[in-house]
Amino acid sequence: MSLHDDAVLVLKGYGDQDELRQAYLDHLSAHPDGMWKACHAGHLTASALVIDPERGRVLLTLHRKLRMWLQMGGHCEPGDATVAAAALREATEESGIAGLALLPGGPVRLDRHPIPAPCHWHLDVQYAVLAPPGAVHEISDESLDLRWFAYDEVAGVADDSVVRLLEATRARL
Repeated sequence: MSLHDDAVLVLKGYGDQDELRQAYLDHLSAHPDGMWKACHAGHLTASALVIDPERGRVLLTLHRKLRMWLQMGGHCEPGDATVAAAALREATEESGIAGLALLPGGPVRLDRHPIPAPCHWHLDVQYAVLAPPGAVHEISDESLDLRWFAYDEVAGVADDSVVRLLEATRARL
C-alpha cells in the first residue's frame, strides 16, 4: 500500500472534524502527489505531540525557521510506510528520544495552515506520542531549543493550534 493510500484510509477512519477531514480527502483525490513537499497546491504533513511518562508535561520545539514553540513534525518522506510512521519518525528525529510510542486510536486532530510560496498549505495530520521513562531529549538541527512545559503553561508559549492539539490529546489520555 502506498503512503497516499494509507493517508486516505487513515482520514476515512478519522471520526472528527468532518469538514476539514473531507477537505483533506478531496485534496488527495485531486492531487496524487499530495503527500509530498513538491505538491505546490499543498501537501500532507505529519506531527506528534510528545507527552512525558507521567502525563503532565509536553515537549515542544522552538522551531528554527518559524521561531515558535510547536509540536514535532514535518514532511512525509518516501521511506515512510504510513502517516503514523512519519509522525513517529519526525517526533523521534526532532526530540532525540528513542522509544516513543504512539497513542492508540490514530490521529488526535487535523490542522490546516497556510505556508509561504511556492506551496500554499500544510495539511497536518496530528498524533500524540508517549515518551518512555527516563527519556532524555536532544536538540536537532531544526530546533533552537527543546523544553518540557506543564499543560497549563502551553497556552502562554504556543499558538492556538498547539493548544487545541494538547486539549485533544488530554481528552484521548
